Amino acid sequence: MSALTVDHQPEHGWDDLVRIWEETDAPEGCKVEIIEGIVTVSPAPSIDHNDIADIIQRRLYTVVPEDWGIYQTLGTAVPSRSGLYVPDIAVVPKAVLRAESDNFMSAAGVELIVEITSKANANHDRIKKAAGYARAQVPLYLLVDGWARGGPTFTLYGEPKDDIYRVLQAGKFGDGIQLPEPFGVVIDTGAFPTAC
Repeated sequence: MSALTVDHQPEHGWDDLVRIWEETDAPEGCKVEIIEGIVTVSPAPSIDHNDIADIIQRRLYTVVPEDWGIYQTLGTAVPSRSGLYVPDIAVVPKAVLRAESDNFMSAAGVELIVEITSKANANHDRIKKAAGYARAQVPLYLLVDGWARGGPTFTLYGEPKDDIYRVLQAGKFGDGIQLPEPFGVVIDTGAFPTAC
């Protein structure tokens, strides 16, 4: 199954898009997101995709402060790019999360986003979501790309400005991802499965 778009009208404003997002009746396990004003439904992630998320999350738990949370289904909004994403991992201070009143939060409150590409949505994660997270000033964006040409890779982005990040580190599966402070941890990608 590939990603699908949900019928919408281009003139819909942010509130209308959010309403459509909230009312989309997708099969259980599917991910519903708004990407550049288009409501999309993606299939449930693969076993390998979930395994990578688990490896990263377990490593993050060793360094994340007790008053921060690590979430796998958190809606993060970037209204200025008509985006409401559901990242694979979002690290957020709990006080910031609890101050929100909707079914989603502003991406501006997230400290780290991790997206793990799936065949159906790789370009969204590489281009559109990267620009959205940069626009929201998310300090760190980790893209784990099992579908990259030439083999599985990762890219750690930081220092957002407008819609653009600076590449802090890029490598292939097997290399260590060096997350800077406030994390100060290396994630070993040698255990990542290669067919995410």
